[in-house]
Amino acid sequence: MKWKSKYGHSLILASLIVVIMTVAGCNSQPGKAKLPVITNGQDQTGKMFNGKDLEGWSITNFGPQGPVYVSEGVIVLGMGDGCTGITWNGDFTSVNYEISLEVRKVKGNDFFCGLTFPVDSSWCSLIVGGWSGSVVGLSSIDGLDASENETRKLRKFAHGEWYVVRLQVTDTNISAWIGEDQVIDFDYGGRKLSIRPEVSLSRPLGICSWYTTAELRDISFREL
Repeated sequence: MKWKSKYGHSLILASLIVVIMTVAGCNSQPGKAKLPVITNGQDQTGKMFNGKDLEGWSITNFGPQGPVYVSEGVIVLGMGDGCTGITWNGDFTSVNYEISLEVRKVKGNDFFCGLTFPVDSSWCSLIVGGWSGSVVGLSSIDGLDASENETRKLRKFAHGEWYVVRLQVTDTNISAWIGEDQVIDFDYGGRKLSIRPEVSLSRPLGICSWYTTAELRDISFREL
C-alpha cells in the first residue's frame, strides 16, 4: 500500500507539472500576424513588410525551395528547384481588398511573382512572367492555367527592373495592374477558381517565384 501511495503522489505531481508546462508553452506561442490597421480612409495603405525582417511572414516550406532572406530593404527569393516563397502568417480578408507590391526578376526565366490570394471561399494565383518569362494571367479558371484561359497576356519583363503589381478583389471581379497598365479585368461569377497544387502552401496569402531569383519590396494592403 505504501508503494502505491508513494508513486501515486509522484504521478499526480508529474501530471500537474506537465499541465503547467503545456499551458506555459501555449502562452509562449507567437500570435497570428495581423493585417495593418488603416485609420485614415481608403486612400491610405497599410504596410505588410517592415523592410527589416520577415515579421508577419513565414518562409514557405515547399521542399526544394531556395534561400529566403531580407537584404537592404528587400525580400530575396533565391532560385530553388521549383517554388520559393513566403506566406502570410495570419488570417486574411477574402473580398474587397487591394494588395500591391514591387517585384523584380534577378535571375532565371520563369515567373518572378506568383501571388496566391483568397477570393470569397476559393483561392487563385496571379502569375507574372510565367511560361518562359512572358505570360501574365490567373491560375486557375475552370481548371485552366494562366497560359490557357482568357486572362492570358504576353509581356516582356527585363531582369533587374522593378515592376509595381497591384491586385484588387471585389465580390464580383478580380483586377490587376502592372504599373499603369491594367492586365486583368475578370468577372468571376459562375466560374470555378482554384490554384495549382504546387502553391497550396501559399494560402491564405503568399508570394513565390518558380525556378527564378526574385526580389520583393513595399508590400501593402488596403480595404476597398
